[in-house]
Amino acid sequence: MGTLCYTATVSVDGYVNDADGDFQWSGPGEDVFRFHIERMAPISAEVLGRKTYQLMQYWDTDQDDWGADEQEFADRWRRIEHVVASSTLAPGDITSPTGRLVAALDLDALAQLVADADGEIEIFGPTTAAPAIRAGMVTDFRFFIVPKVVGGGTRALPDDVDLDLDLVELRTFENGITLLHYRAR
Repeated sequence: MGTLCYTATVSVDGYVNDADGDFQWSGPGEDVFRFHIERMAPISAEVLGRKTYQLMQYWDTDQDDWGADEQEFADRWRRIEHVVASSTLAPGDITSPTGRLVAALDLDALAQLVADADGEIEIFGPTTAAPAIRAGMVTDFRFFIVPKVVGGGTRALPDDVDLDLDLVELRTFENGITLLHYRAR
């Protein structure tokens, strides 16, 4: 049986993007990027919404200017199953060989995916993750806190949840980004 985790890069005030939808301020430094590569090892599937999937399609095609870390990330990304929850994408829009489209994120189907997994299932994107967070299905929360206040945008967590969490990992990176890894009690 696997576990369900939610990972997000957020501003100090809790947003994944600013009021204009921009998230360029959240780009990782080399040490954070390397950590993302390492943390992918136990992940067997990613559950993503349309916007996140379209953003991550970048990793499906090798780029001439990639270094070794970018290539390794892409290789690992391509091996992970991608479950794309979208009512607007068509099956032909899913270009990942390990991807599949579901019209909506059904919590029973998500629970079965987690039960059948050998490792972690990572749910990626606050809108996609919100129903699972509200239902108490997420066991691990990883927040990469960027030392920036953006004042508004898309919140990393839904407003209507009450979570009791234990801190299980704390790490500060060279550029001031801090990882807070919490586990639900």
